[in-house]
Amino acid sequence: MTEERKLDHLRICLNEDVESNLVTNGFEDIHFVHRALPELDKNDIDISTEFLDHRFEAPVIVEPMTGGEQSLSKEINAALASMVEEAGIGMGLGSQRAALEDSSLEETYTIVREKAPTAFLMANIGCTQLLSERGIEYAERVIEMVDADALSIHLNPLQEAIQPEGETYFLGVLQRIRDVVKEVKVPVIVKETGAGIASEDARKLAEVGVACIDVAGAGGTSWAAVEHYRAKSNRDELRAKLGKTFWDWGIPTAICLIEVKQSVSIPVIASGGIRTGVEGAKAISLGADLVGMALPFLKATVKGDAKETLNIFLEELKNVMFLVGARNLEELRSAPLVITGKTKVWLNERGFDTKIYARRSG
Repeated sequence: MTEERKLDHLRICLNEDVESNLVTNGFEDIHFVHRALPELDKNDIDISTEFLDHRFEAPVIVEPMTGGEQSLSKEINAALASMVEEAGIGMGLGSQRAALEDSSLEETYTIVREKAPTAFLMANIGCTQLLSERGIEYAERVIEMVDADALSIHLNPLQEAIQPEGETYFLGVLQRIRDVVKEVKVPVIVKETGAGIASEDARKLAEVGVACIDVAGAGGTSWAAVEHYRAKSNRDELRAKLGKTFWDWGIPTAICLIEVKQSVSIPVIASGGIRTGVEGAKAISLGADLVGMALPFLKATVKGDAKETLNIFLEELKNVMFLVGARNLEELRSAPLVITGKTKVWLNERGFDTKIYARRSG
């Protein structure tokens, strides 16, 4: 059943409109201050960075997508891993639950380490799997399966609430995350799956010792939408209606990023509807350590142009850095920003300071 569900998810994401309809990622409200005198040579711009003691040639990570299904996911993972290895960036595996249930599916994940022997890789397990009696064992197993550099625990209450097979028992998740942090030998990253992480939850996660938070906010792929299509094809009217109702549920990515960065002092990955290097640059200037993308790379991989998609993104990022006079990512994080619109209203109502990003200097 898990393998069949994985294939459903892939087909829907590739063939249907699964992105938010009414909610944006919020980056349209973030504005750079153009510098007519950048005083640098664009060719000297350095976009390399360090993340969890691993060198990245660019501040990009391919977000968890797939695995656990033989007809498409192994091929997609192999192609993504080859690109990641060549580019010197990082990658997250899709949920490895399928391989925990059926060891014959492990090769759809292990192919990633084969193709990317030196890249930063994140193993992936859902919080509901951690709640089982063998939760710690499962966490250690998915790490070992791909020789992972970190473990990503995904939080997906929205998807679970709509999915026909959904597991909505979330009592004790935070304590189990604490247990995993203590037991496993790699850093633990906690990520949402498209509905975002608010400051309240970020503080709790930091308190239990997670190494990084991936905000995965609203404005990109909606898993309520994905489950809407699944339910519709199965003539499940209730679940189809739920998916449609909650299609745009969540906190926009830019808002999540600011809330989390002003609440905790651990690394943060910005993901959720980021589609251009301009949006990526805005995320980094707001404090993100890395920028994550999934759907653009998934579609580009199937078309055979994932490398070109990445190169365009990086060139856009460098262009922004040139136009704001930033030689490296640290200088980009000091570039002045003006926050307007709904993003400013939300943050001000929630008690967050938006003026600090203006960073006016003489």
